[in-house]
Amino acid sequence: MTGTGGERAATIMVIGAGQAGLSAGHHLQRRGYASALDEPDAERTFVMLDADAAPGGAWQHRWESLRMATVNGIFDLPGFPQPAIDPSEPSRDAVPRYFAAFERERQLPILRPVRVETVTAVDDDPEGELLVASSAGAWRTRAIINATGTWNNPTLPEYPGADAFQGRQLHTRDYVSADAFAGQRVAVVGGGISAVQQLEELSAVADTRWYTRREPVFLDGDFEPETTGRDVIERVTADAEAGRPTGSVVSYTGLLWTDYALRAKARGALERRPMFTAIEPHGVREADGSFTSVDAILWATGFRADLRHLDPLGLRNDLGVPQVVGTRAVADARVHLIGFGPSQSTVGANRAGRAAVQELDRMLGRERRSLAAAGARAA
Repeated sequence: MTGTGGERAATIMVIGAGQAGLSAGHHLQRRGYASALDEPDAERTFVMLDADAAPGGAWQHRWESLRMATVNGIFDLPGFPQPAIDPSEPSRDAVPRYFAAFERERQLPILRPVRVETVTAVDDDPEGELLVASSAGAWRTRAIINATGTWNNPTLPEYPGADAFQGRQLHTRDYVSADAFAGQRVAVVGGGISAVQQLEELSAVADTRWYTRREPVFLDGDFEPETTGRDVIERVTADAEAGRPTGSVVSYTGLLWTDYALRAKARGALERRPMFTAIEPHGVREADGSFTSVDAILWATGFRADLRHLDPLGLRNDLGVPQVVGTRAVADARVHLIGFGPSQSTVGANRAGRAAVQELDRMLGRERRSLAAAGARAA
């Protein structure tokens, strides 16, 4: 597939090269799609655009103290078993190294760092081409597999007085290590896994206060992928396919009594407080009206899907989220969202990459057969 007017072209474009994007690239190769970089005139081609300068997706940006022993498990990329990994190694080193090895082995057509700015329809034909504007020029494509994840769209609640706070405010994505907060009083906001992990680290060197909107629920026992995992995927899928916003994994499962959670509990760091009502220059106004001085506020408040570049396509419903069936966007069959909703987990991302490729390949195959039949009739 070749472009026009100086634009490059690919039959299918994958945006993002984290676990979901790499899975999609693998399955496109297996179905015979050629590299749009090396064989631009091939009948079926694909290209992958990744905003990061190096392999690893969001993992390369995780905080330094997040070790492989602490993460919730990284599933193998398709057909590429993970090597033995030191549990004490930072995840931001181990996982990107694994992803980079996969890219080298598969020779995927990845351009980076390339930021996708907008995706628009070339014309009013719902089966027509899409125009992708990027920091590396324009591309035309028949379909998009979007795998941009959430890392670049952190959720930051708005609170009265936040702009006047004279201490430090940061989000999970900006956190590096607890050392920078030694001896300080730190307010940690959020009820998810990252909040508990960072609370445990900070409580070892700082005076912490934990704030959440709801009372956190801790569950006994281990997470069982074949039972708990299946139930969670079914519930998240139901929300995504009904066009409802999907929450974090913890909002569906509750928190587990992991080793780091037990350490935090032993220090008294899990004594949860209801959300403060306002932020003042030197602290926060508590729900009961009292004042607590703090030196820093860590917003461990999660992320939302990074889909702003797709907004010209009008995928969002009245609730502000794209409704999907499987991985396909209901509003535009040319767009598939992976690493989104029920496929945010690493195992879900693998499956979603395969499913998106299968459905798009069927769609494009039907179009080719229809065009061939029309040509035969005309002859």
